[in-house]
Amino acid sequence: MRKHIMIPDCQVTPDTPTDHLRWIGEYIVDEKPDVVVQIGDFADMESLSSFDVGKKCFEGRRYVTDIACSNAAMDVLMKPLNDHNAKKRRQKEKTYNPELHLTLGNHEYRIERVIQSDARLDGTLQMSDLKYKEAGWTVHDFLQPVNIDGIVYSHYFANPMSGKPYGGQSIDTRLKNIGFTFTMGHQQVKMSGERNLTNGQRIRGLVCGSCYLHDEDYIGPQGNAYWRGIFVKHEVIDGQYDLMEVSLDFLCRRYEGKHVWEFMKEKYPEIYGASIWMQYQSKRMEEAKR
Repeated sequence: MRKHIMIPDCQVTPDTPTDHLRWIGEYIVDEKPDVVVQIGDFADMESLSSFDVGKKCFEGRRYVTDIACSNAAMDVLMKPLNDHNAKKRRQKEKTYNPELHLTLGNHEYRIERVIQSDARLDGTLQMSDLKYKEAGWTVHDFLQPVNIDGIVYSHYFANPMSGKPYGGQSIDTRLKNIGFTFTMGHQQVKMSGERNLTNGQRIRGLVCGSCYLHDEDYIGPQGNAYWRGIFVKHEVIDGQYDLMEVSLDFLCRRYEGKHVWEFMKEKYPEIYGASIWMQYQSKRMEEAKR
């Protein structure tokens, strides 16, 4: 039986903090899972967003900047593991090398979509610019499911009749439609559930696409108070596991010695003041103390 750590969507942009990626990297080294899965949309690639073309927010966006900030953020995530192994090699001790899987998301796929719409860009823009493989990840194509110990991972799962992602449904409905043990990102909502089949088999579903410190403007102030963090799956075998949620607040307390809203208020006051998630977390703790 093995241990998996799943990292939801990080959606890195030039303007978003990446401190949490260092915390996750440290946690991976401390907990030493057998498998780490980043579910896609690590890079936001906002310069290629077709939804924002012509809007004021689109001004100043550049492809090279998106690539540079994604590469820098991946360096932050991988540095604790690389430093750990460098130390082990110096001491002539065994290094720690977990399986690293990254299932590309629709934000990374913006690169391919732009190339398909304008063949002149082929060879100028390319998925390899993100340098995920160079960082040590086994990269899986967008929407190509990967089965690891009986859990099928993909950025999201699509209705085979329409090609559109399953969304807006309860976890029970998704389990019924998908039909096997799955884990996906793509949506900010956190959902986990189980379904017993008539053949005696039990399947499990996990949905979560939120692993960042910023708020998403397109959702609006009332839509950003969702959970953010990573997941640990203990004793994984044949699609079964014991699930543990690890919030960004927990990671911040572990590696910074303070709550995430306290950390953000000190280091990024402009983000803290605008973040409904930070304010919600702070108020929740105040109420708990009372």
